[in-house]
Formats: sequence, C-alpha cells, structure tokens
Amino acid sequence: MAQKQVVKVDLTRVVVLVSAFLALSAFETVAAGLDAAEANRRLGRGLNLGNALDAPEEGAWGIRLEASFFPTVKAAGFQSVRIPIRWSAHAERSVPFTISKAFRERVDWAVDEATRAGLVAVINMHHYDEIFLDPAAHRERFLGLWRQMAEQFRNRPETVYFELLNEPHNKLTDEIWNEIWVDALKVVRASNPKRIVIVGPGSWNNLTHLPRLRLPEDDHALIVTFHYYSPFEFTHQGATWVSQDPPPLGRTWTGTAEEKGEIARDFGTAAAWAKANLRPLYVGEFGSYEKADMDSRARWTAAVRAEAEKHGMSWAYWEFGAGFGAYDRAQKAWREPLLRALVPR
Repeated sequence: MAQKQVVKVDLTRVVVLVSAFLALSAFETVAAGLDAAEANRRLGRGLNLGNALDAPEEGAWGIRLEASFFPTVKAAGFQSVRIPIRWSAHAERSVPFTISKAFRERVDWAVDEATRAGLVAVINMHHYDEIFLDPAAHRERFLGLWRQMAEQFRNRPETVYFELLNEPHNKLTDEIWNEIWVDALKVVRASNPKRIVIVGPGSWNNLTHLPRLRLPEDDHALIVTFHYYSPFEFTHQGATWVSQDPPPLGRTWTGTAEEKGEIARDFGTAAAWAKANLRPLYVGEFGSYEKADMDSRARWTAAVRAEAEKHGMSWAYWEFGAGFGAYDRAQKAWREPLLRALVPR
C-alpha cells in the first residue's frame, strides 16, 4: 500500500509539472506575438466593410453593419475583414481627445462579430481628412486617438490588427508621415507590444511610394500595405465624388496582354521592394465601381487578385456591399462574377 501511495504522489507531481509547462508555453506563444509573415498569411483573402463606420455617421452612406455580414463573408471563403473607421468624427477636439463611449462600443461590437465568425479583423483610422490638410495641427490629436484605441483593444486576441492611417496624402507628405507614424507606433507599442500593425506609404498608399516609407529595423510585427486602382479611368469611371470631372463611362477592361502586363509590372515592382526589405505586403484596397460593366469588372478583379497571390500578398477587396460591392444587400446574394473572381471555385 505504501509503495502504491508513493507512485500516486509522483504521478500527481508529474501532472502538475506538465500542466505548468503547457500553461507557460501558451503564455510565451501569446507574449511572443505573431510573426509578420504568418500574420499576413492569416489575412489571406479579405473584404472591406466600407461606407459604414467610415461615414460621417454610420448609415449616412446607406449602410449600417449587420451581424449577418460577418458569417456571410466567412462562409463565402474569405479569411479577414478590414473595418474602415472614422474615429475623428466621434472624438473631442481638445485634450485628451476623448472618443465617445457609444462609438467605442459600436466598434467593439464589430470586432466581436468578426472574431466570433472566425475572421481576422483589421481596424484602422479612416477619413481623418483634417490631418491631410494640416498635419502639424492634428498630430497630437492623431496620437491621442491611437492611445485610446490601443488601450481599448489591448486584450483582444492576436487576430485583431491595427492599421495606423488610411491613404495619407495632400499636405501629409511622405516625409511628414514618416515622422508622425513612427510616433504613433510608439504609442501603440506602449500597450500592445506585439500587436500586428499595418502601415502604408503616402500619396494615397501608392505602391510607387513604398521606397519612401521608412521602417524601424527593430520592429518586425509590421505589415506594409498599398492600394491599387489602376487604371483609374476604368476603376472609377462615373465616380462623381473623385472630382468635378469624373472619368467618363464606357471604359472596358478585356484582359489583353498589354492590360495584364501593366498589372504584372506594378505588382512585380511592389514584390521586389518587399523582397529587398523583408516585409510582407497587404493590398488593403482594390476594386472597380459599379458604373463599369460587370464582365470587365470581374476580369480586372481576377487579374489583380491573381497577381497579388502569385507574389504571396494578402488582400482586401473594396468593398462588401456598396458601390463597388461584391455582395448585393437588397437581394441578400453575392454578385457571382465578382465573388468567383475573388474566390475561385
């Protein structure tokens, strides 16, 4: 009996030690964070949930996010959603630039729904138009907003990524943006030391400006993004919001060798930069407006998606259910040509 008792005690100690080791291993995995390349692979194929939380007020542009959107996106074969968010429209103008509680809770809800559906969620700062016109005047507010956002999501799973700013442009030049975004990264790292952060270059996240983006050598929890809408005369034909004289209707995209070659050259340039700088790339936006014919839209979308995937880039189509939408919200059905261009059978 005594011998059996000793064996029992030893087994108990083994169980305790193994449990402690597994718990420590799990903690170390979380503490270490995701490798950027693996994080980019998890982004995979994605959709932008645009025109909702990035509107001046949700619903102002005809869309309010619904819980059903997230499992619908997942079931169609996508791995991630990019959630554009206009934080600046819901925060005070003076220190400490407090973001409204109701809006923070609404974003919390969206992140919850994405996580529940098994999707990686990218939350960004979208349409902060004031900082593009006067970067110096809005620098501290930009940092103050990110301080609050980072604190709000500090305990979220590693499948929640931060994107610092959508499409810096105008007076927010590459040089000024390089100074501001590094400070924003420091703010984020104070509460989220291993969180995946996405950042892109100036001139509307133009791929030709990738070489102007200065990246810290000691932070590799970073993914670099660019946006792609070329040829603009095709993708934005009839888009009255882009200028007083929008690109005219009727431009087609038939997939000629020359047309495909232009896309291949652009993505080859981006891929060469990524290889030289050892950074993964995320095509955070690409899409064509509904005024173009559907056959052309599907061909162009498939070509861009194929080039991105050929070079190991993750991507997020612009967008889910508005003017560029792959999903028809009125019919509660996918626009099959666009869906198949994005997620081939």
